[in-house]
Amino acid sequence: MKVLLIKDVYKLGRAGDVKRVADGYGRNYLIPQGLAVLATPGALKQAERIRAKAAAQRALLNEEMSAVAEQLANLKLAFSARAGETGKLYGSITSQDVANAIQAKTGLTIKRQQIDMQPLRALGEHTIRIRLTVDLIPEIKVVVYREGEAEPTLTPEAETSETPPATEVRASAEAEPPAEEATAEN
Repeated sequence: MKVLLIKDVYKLGRAGDVKRVADGYGRNYLIPQGLAVLATPGALKQAERIRAKAAAQRALLNEEMSAVAEQLANLKLAFSARAGETGKLYGSITSQDVANAIQAKTGLTIKRQQIDMQPLRALGEHTIRIRLTVDLIPEIKVVVYREGEAEPTLTPEAETSETPPATEVRASAEAEPPAEEATAEN
């Protein structure tokens, strides 16, 4: 089925684009939500007008959200979590956890659907993207550290050089003593 997008649709296209989509996706989601119409000859004549109107709305929205993007771009979040000897978390840090932390730290309400991330399941520093608009996607830093340790204070030089070796050294140092204890017990 060919549809003409009326609004920007994430991972599909921008307003005014003609896209071929699965019949069920178009019939059950895009058309009822008012995101698209069937690509008939009459609708295709309006495509340029839809593009121009959407570009103006997009520019206005980007201007409004630029202050929010600047505030988020400087944001660094830290989460403590229980982790195994290898640095793998027993649970995970989800997009909802990140959204709650952003709201607690800055007062901005971000939906979890706007956060592009898989659940974090390892210690270390992670970069997460937040979709404010189609064109405006700031990145934030999230640091996951072992529960019971001091919260890391990262400088730009320390982020790249100290984090991976410390994790490797800690994992190998923690892995050896249990093996020695096991031989002493036998």
